[in-house]
Amino acid sequence: MASKDQRPSQRLGKSNPRRVKVITWVVGLALCGGGVVAAYRYTGTTEVEVPVARVRRGEFIISVRTRGDIKSARSMILKAPQVPGLRIVRLADSGRPVKKGEVVVEFDGSQQDQNVITQTAVVRAADGDIEQTKASQTIDNEADAMSKMSGEYDVERSKLDASKAEVLSAIDGEKNRIQVGVSEGSLQTVKASINAHQVGHDADLSRLNQRKDKAVRDLKMVKDYLGMMQLRAPNDGIVNVLPNFRSQGSFGQATPPFKEGDNAWTGAEIAEIPDLSEMYVDLKLEEVDRGKLKLGQDVRIRVDAIPDKEFTATLDWISPIAALIFKGGSTAEKTFPARATITHLDDRLRPGMSASTEIIIEREPNSLLIPSRASFSKDGKPAVFQQVGKAFRTRQIQLGRQNDDDVIVTGGLKEGDVVTLENPAESAKRAKKKL
Repeated sequence: MASKDQRPSQRLGKSNPRRVKVITWVVGLALCGGGVVAAYRYTGTTEVEVPVARVRRGEFIISVRTRGDIKSARSMILKAPQVPGLRIVRLADSGRPVKKGEVVVEFDGSQQDQNVITQTAVVRAADGDIEQTKASQTIDNEADAMSKMSGEYDVERSKLDASKAEVLSAIDGEKNRIQVGVSEGSLQTVKASINAHQVGHDADLSRLNQRKDKAVRDLKMVKDYLGMMQLRAPNDGIVNVLPNFRSQGSFGQATPPFKEGDNAWTGAEIAEIPDLSEMYVDLKLEEVDRGKLKLGQDVRIRVDAIPDKEFTATLDWISPIAALIFKGGSTAEKTFPARATITHLDDRLRPGMSASTEIIIEREPNSLLIPSRASFSKDGKPAVFQQVGKAFRTRQIQLGRQNDDDVIVTGGLKEGDVVTLENPAESAKRAKKKL
């Protein structure tokens, strides 16, 4: 049994005061948090960022924009010489700078070396044959001279015997006169034989000389071939190795360039050496822009690979004939090829680089300008949203000429004013949708 003196720690029917305090604090904190969130949600403000620009003074430009490629004004093509059995044994790397006279392509010259040795031996053999023939002909000429001398002697002796006819009998005298005719006939035969021998000797020497001349020509040809085994740079520039159209490349891939070990055919274009001292941008003008342009106009150039520099050029050629470009379909696009020579070059410029160009048609200096995006229409009239402090107000303005980027302001604004590039109300709506 419980003792009388013990009392229960909690009376029946009454709550625990400690638990009540905890519950009260939790409910109060929840109500406070909800109120803060509601206040922030429904009574707070959101800052909206609106792109702006300042009214500025500058040069207003009317221009034609197009794309183009950088090219060299002078470019030399190194072609394989007219030599049979060419094989490349050394080839300069594409993109490597070279000086005038440096070897760019070298072919295997071992066969040509052997040909030079062979043809040199042929020439020497021809010289030997000629000398031997001349010696043999000298012996024949001496024999012919002896025969002629003997014949002349016989004629003179016969004449001498014939002169004794008065003291001899008639028969002996007639025999002597007959002998004179025979001796003269023999002498004529000897002379005819000598002439025939001389003609034969001349023919033999001519044939041998012709054979030697051919051997000399062949020797010169193979020596020239040997001298063609190296292709040198005709000017300072960079090496551009060209595609080998007879190479067996992979299906669907670009034609591979020439490389060491490839065989080359006569006239094959192996490498290109563009001259970097004079370069131009190759343009293709739209038909609608052709009539706006004339020679001598300034050109601004932005090269994709050199974004930190703007180049200048002069438009110096426009094709009078349109070029047709077929891109599918039955109607071809018409463009007019043009060229603008770059006035100040840069060591980083290379042929083949792509560029954006702007051909200047007109200039208006000291114009008050705003971006074209800053101009809006209100009640059918041009207007801007001008920033005043943190607020924006609509202001009607007067405008002049306009290009792709800027528009001239002739009234309603002054230099330094700040205008928005879009409607502030649209910016606010877009910001609310993000919440």
